[in-house]
Amino acid sequence: MAKHAGVSVATVSRSLNNHPGITDTTRQRVVSAASELGYDLSNLRQQHGRSRLKRITFLYRRQRESAGGNPFYSPVLHGVEEACRTEKMGLSYSSVGSDDPLPELIARQEAEGLICVGYFEPRQLEAVLALNLPAVLVDHWYPGFTCVNSDNFGGAYLLTEHLIEQGYRRIAFISGPQTHYSIAQRVQGYRHALLAHGLLPDPALEAARFPLDEEEGTESAVHRLLQLEKRPDAIFAFNDATAFKAMRVCQMQGLRVPEDLAIVGFDDLVGAALSFPPLTTVQVDKEALGSRGVDCLMNPTSSDALITLPVSLVIRETSTRTQEKRRKF
Repeated sequence: MAKHAGVSVATVSRSLNNHPGITDTTRQRVVSAASELGYDLSNLRQQHGRSRLKRITFLYRRQRESAGGNPFYSPVLHGVEEACRTEKMGLSYSSVGSDDPLPELIARQEAEGLICVGYFEPRQLEAVLALNLPAVLVDHWYPGFTCVNSDNFGGAYLLTEHLIEQGYRRIAFISGPQTHYSIAQRVQGYRHALLAHGLLPDPALEAARFPLDEEEGTESAVHRLLQLEKRPDAIFAFNDATAFKAMRVCQMQGLRVPEDLAIVGFDDLVGAALSFPPLTTVQVDKEALGSRGVDCLMNPTSSDALITLPVSLVIRETSTRTQEKRRKF
């Protein structure tokens, strides 16, 4: 049918299933070709409230690791894969860099829908919007997209509040680039918790890790904090990987965790319970982020929808000696 109409297979699928991004002329050409070939057009009736997507592409913004090797995004990909299997949809995967031409890459994938995971630059997201394909952002936010995120603000608030309740007062925060929505929300949650408990945020206690994917950035940030005239008594790292590195740096400086300095993270990676000492963190249901992203593609609402999934606080030994426990936010 694609050959008969002179279009791609993806264009045939999108035309017959009444997806956006196809001109009326192209759609009519495909429908005419289908009729000429004897295709039963009664099969085109849509399921109520559900998109008839047959193939989607998982796009991951490449940094140092691929999604398959990233301890956060690998479970997200697994959640997408399981949801696609349930929905009997095909799934392709591509990691993309800053200079990769997204429109050409997406065209080669012949995707009918997109799951864009992690940080993408605004110009990249504008290019995706221009394609007029169904698309969902996971672990990021940008106008014009349905976005699925964990409760980064609430989790950071709860974690900071826990440190305050344990008696810590000079709580530092190690962040990455705040152009990433998730990181910016965690910074805001940390600041709001301080203010809510009568503590003024101190700019000297906020150390940025640049670039985002470099261990050296964490080491530099920790050294800057430890060299302050009044050093912090706790460090909140914006993710677990940064917390692990921060803990090693502090221990190499002869500091005991948590006796001399508490350290907490975010995400509850597999290694968090196995670190020494075990890491206090916020548990994110990473597979649920992926499966919810697929659900949003299959059940579109409006653009600019923001879906926020709950998180759990997991208290371990890096912030207290009390028995591990969980609190919902």
